[in-house]
Amino acid sequence: MTSPRACETSGYSVERRGDFAVATVTQKVQDCPDCAGTGLIRDRVTENGRSYDVVQPCPRSRMITRASAFSAAHLPAVHAQASFDTFRPSNVEQARAVQLAREFAGKYPQTRGFVLSGPVGTGKTHLLCATLKHLALELGARVAYVEISLLYAQIRRGFQDGKSGGEIIQPLSQVDVLAIDELGKGRGSAFELDTLDELIARRYNSGRVTLFATNYSLKSPEDRAQRGYLGTDALVDAAKESKILADRVGDRIYSRLCEMCEFVEFPGNTADQRRTKSITDRVPNGPPRR
Repeated sequence: MTSPRACETSGYSVERRGDFAVATVTQKVQDCPDCAGTGLIRDRVTENGRSYDVVQPCPRSRMITRASAFSAAHLPAVHAQASFDTFRPSNVEQARAVQLAREFAGKYPQTRGFVLSGPVGTGKTHLLCATLKHLALELGARVAYVEISLLYAQIRRGFQDGKSGGEIIQPLSQVDVLAIDELGKGRGSAFELDTLDELIARRYNSGRVTLFATNYSLKSPEDRAQRGYLGTDALVDAAKESKILADRVGDRIYSRLCEMCEFVEFPGNTADQRRTKSITDRVPNGPPRR
C-alpha cells in the first residue's frame, strides 16, 4: 500500500463570491514537496500483471482542478458552507433525506439520484448543495446546479442573442451529476414543459445521474387512472393550480423520475428553518416585550 503523499493534506476554502459559491485551494502547487512545483509526479501502476511508469497530476494539482470545477458548478452563494453535518433534521423524513444523500455520495457512481419534496425552507437545497460539494471536491465529479425558473429565463434571453434552447441545455446535459432545484416551478407553459422534458430526456437517455428538489407533492393524483394520459395542451391546463408534481411536469417526465430517483417527501408541517432562524435571531432571550 502506497503511503500518502505530503500534498494530499492540502486544504481548500469555500466562500461566497457574488451569486455563487467558489472554492480556492489554500496551498500552491509551486510549494508542493512531491512534484517540486511541476504539478506532475511519476507513479507506477499495475494492469493485467504488467507494471508501467506513468506521469500523473500531483494531489495538490488535482485539488486545484476540482476546486475550479466546483466553482464552475454555480452553487448558490448562500449555501457555500452547506454540508451533511450542518443539516439539522427535525423529523423522520428529513433524517432519511440526509442519510440518503450521504449514502448517495458514498456509493457514487453506483447509485440512483433522488428527489426531495417539501415545504419551503426545509433544507432541500442545502442537501443538494452539500451533495454536489462532496462529489466535486472529494471525488472529482463534474457537477452543476440550476434553479429551473432561472434556466427558463436564461434560455429566453438566449433567444434574443440568436441561441437555441438546446445550446444552453447541452452543458447541463453532459455533467456527471446535475441538481435541478424548484422542479415544477413556473407558469407551466408549453415552452417550459418542452425545455424540462428535453433536459431530463437527454440525461435519462445517457444514463447520467440527476438530483431534484421540489415544493410539490410526490403523491400521484387520485384520478390518474380515470383521466388517462394528458397531451401538452391539456397538461398546461391541469398544471396551473395543481400542488402535485406529476401534474406540474407531466406523465412522461414523472415516469422517468420514478426510474431515475429515490423519493423523499417531508411532512407538510415541517418547520421553515429560515423563519425559525429569523425569529431566534430577533428574540434570543424569549418573546419581545410589549
